Amino acid sequence: MKNRMVLVTAVVVLIASSVVQAADSAVERTLFHGIYKELVETNTTHSVGDNTLAARRMAKRLRGAGFTETEVQVVEPFPKKGNLILRFKGDGTRRPMLLLAHLDVVEAKREEWNTDPFTLVETDGYFTARGAADDKAMAAAFVSILSQLKREGFTPHRDIILALTADEERGDVSTNGVQWLTQHHRGWIDAEFGINEGGGGELINGKPTIQRIQVAEKIYTTYELVARNAGGHSSLPRQDNAIHDIVGAVQRISQYTFPVKLAPVTREYFARSAALFTGQRALDMRSIGEGLIDPNVVTRLSAEPLYNATLRTTCVTTMLSAGHAENALPQTARATVNCRILPWDNLAEVEHQIRELVGNPTIEITQALAPTPSPPSPLNAALLEPIEHISAELWPGVPLIPALSTGATDSRFLRNLGVPMYGVSGIFADVNDVHAHGLNERIEQQRLYDGREFLYRLIKRLAH
Repeated sequence: MKNRMVLVTAVVVLIASSVVQAADSAVERTLFHGIYKELVETNTTHSVGDNTLAARRMAKRLRGAGFTETEVQVVEPFPKKGNLILRFKGDGTRRPMLLLAHLDVVEAKREEWNTDPFTLVETDGYFTARGAADDKAMAAAFVSILSQLKREGFTPHRDIILALTADEERGDVSTNGVQWLTQHHRGWIDAEFGINEGGGGELINGKPTIQRIQVAEKIYTTYELVARNAGGHSSLPRQDNAIHDIVGAVQRISQYTFPVKLAPVTREYFARSAALFTGQRALDMRSIGEGLIDPNVVTRLSAEPLYNATLRTTCVTTMLSAGHAENALPQTARATVNCRILPWDNLAEVEHQIRELVGNPTIEITQALAPTPSPPSPLNAALLEPIEHISAELWPGVPLIPALSTGATDSRFLRNLGVPMYGVSGIFADVNDVHAHGLNERIEQQRLYDGREFLYRLIKRLAH
């Protein structure tokens, strides 16, 4: 009888514990939803939005969780371009870690959307709004998680720095929050490593297939080509023509393929990705993973835009403008050529190649946007193993794949300061249903909550 009573008591305690955990989970989810909704519904576009207001609202949430005025601050170096900085003090055993997310979003026109882009709409299992995915999902998750850890009385072995910043979407501008912080308050964000956007999971037919972690990103730069001509009446064509000159130049650029250049991250990316395929695709990926550059393998893989952009530097014409009247010969013609350069490529050689391809000394070539080189972050086992372990807990059998991002993030500014940055979110999305920057931006509700759980476990593990 005594043993039965002990067993019953143990079962009751276990059930009670489970109920409490479920209740805690429900409470935290509700709090997270409130943070997310408030942030998404705060317009932070460049045209009419207010990044400072969003930062102040998140600061109020954090102070409500127990952080002091000195632990969380909002700095506004430019009007409506405020940044939030939080330092969750640890015991100093280890160097700080940085959590980074941007608060600004790209523009959204109400008349083009099905719903108000700055009202969080919850239908059919999705959250829809501008910033629902990029990047307010991650920003809200960080605020929610650190608030929870504070309420739980968690004492990290390292300081946890949170930076919620302005103008990531506008690139290398003076108001970019991360760039401004690196120039004026480096100590506020100096860390052993950092977590940022740039990675995430991929769904195929609703099933998680891979979890990407961004450890490097391509370098962004743009060239402006301008052809000038005396012009004249269209009834008297000339041998030289500004439009023909520009068209010839961009056609030569389009026909050129930059050489394949591999690095540890790209080899690891293809080696791990090979496990997801069979047949020729798997063999080709393994070949690249082994560092072998076979022309036939490269041709087959390059037919896929993502793999092509991962293997080499790319330059593509994105804008054209010319002429001033339909019955007049053009006096000017312009082209914009955007390049995404491998971080281990030679910038001077890329520019030299562009000039050679243009091949016309009368065409003016200017670099409209100077590149910001950014070295890859090391494939550090001490960091990758916890990420892989927690990912396996939540999504068994889904591989973690280090990746090169073909787009740009604010991680480049920090990598240049010697802070290794890793893009990982735990948020999975269908490859055919990615709406970031587009119309009716949305994210699956459960995928957002799962990503928040992943980040909670990861932050707690890395800070311990």
